[in-house]
Amino acid sequence: MQIRNTISNNGQAGTTVHGGRTDGWTREAVQALFELPFNDLLHRAQTVHRLHFDANAVQLSTLLSIKTGGCPEDCAYCPQSARYRTGVENEPLVPLETVLAAARAAKQNGATRFCMGAAWRGPKQRDLEQVAERVRAVKALGLETCATLGLLREGQAEELKAAGLDYYNHNLDTAPEFYGEIITTRTYRDRLDTLARVRRAGIKVCCGGIVGMGESRAQRAGLIAGLASLAPQPESVPINDLVRVEGTPLEGAPKLDWSEFVRTIACARITMPRSTVRLSAGRAEMPEAVQALCFLAGANSIFYGDKLLTTGNPEAARDRALLEKLGIRPA
Repeated sequence: MQIRNTISNNGQAGTTVHGGRTDGWTREAVQALFELPFNDLLHRAQTVHRLHFDANAVQLSTLLSIKTGGCPEDCAYCPQSARYRTGVENEPLVPLETVLAAARAAKQNGATRFCMGAAWRGPKQRDLEQVAERVRAVKALGLETCATLGLLREGQAEELKAAGLDYYNHNLDTAPEFYGEIITTRTYRDRLDTLARVRRAGIKVCCGGIVGMGESRAQRAGLIAGLASLAPQPESVPINDLVRVEGTPLEGAPKLDWSEFVRTIACARITMPRSTVRLSAGRAEMPEAVQALCFLAGANSIFYGDKLLTTGNPEAARDRALLEKLGIRPA
């Protein structure tokens, strides 16, 4: 996936991808959004949101780790890396029946999308065949399917598409210039190449990032500008607030102020008006009022359930109570 930014008269960027052109956003334009007064930013985000979505509906997804621990990568935020002592063991692939039981429970609790994550650099062929079996089985329950399996080689996305995969998650994580501070075992280009393979296979893209890893506001703007400049823009954009796990290099990273996280959600909504913006990792630690502000800022999807891969998540009953307080219903 080749990306080239050119500045247009309105301060945004024209982005060329595979010879096509889309209206994107420059880093400078996104930074200007971040600098707006808080109320003005939220008003703009909510206005954009209402043009494209029901302001009182949130899509519910559930995430299951189908292969936990033992990952060879060195992502500084991840407790599943084999390089760090976090207490997460290297486990085998979860049996099909266990996956199906979790998917049925998710559907019963109101989730419409079931996401499966595996701690691999990328799937081997035998791994991919087993994941495809699970995708087919979950799809047969009437749920949308999503997977995050790491880097994909040529032909693998097509196999997942044939199995019925609806979405593939592969995050950019952070701004290109900060990326090397967080990960050294795979490049930013590697991520773009996997996203390009997913697109060519006809699978929808779920692509976002993590904030609170020590990056500057300008670098948060760079992340949002990078996501907004993908063509087409991702159908789903998860925004994660770093969960600090003991044993990882980022365990002592300073907590991002809540207002800056809400600003990031608002900037994602404004720059990617038709994308579903998901309030993802870190939500368990957020007060209800901050979550409410995120919904006001344009978040319209959450991970729903008791766990996100290896870290906690608000329980379904708590989520239902919060959504009821806010008058928000499942999409």
